[in-house]
Amino acid sequence: MAILARLGDRTPEEVTDPIGSLELAWLISEIEHQYGVTLGLSDELLARMLTVSDAVTTLRTLLAGVTDG
Repeated sequence: MAILARLGDRTPEEVTDPIGSLELAWLISEIEHQYGVTLGLSDELLARMLTVSDAVTTLRTLLAGVTDG
């Protein structure tokens, strides 16, 4: 939430659960930059990330796989 809040200079509490395509692209870019990884998300995975909660769950799972192996 804190990462998304930086987009648009909002507080984490102001971030709404539905996530737009611009917000999702920005979040993925920020995560890749912060962790020094390239996630290479498939269209299927991207299509499943309709909410902030969906995106967090998916990105957390992907990052765990990238940083563990």
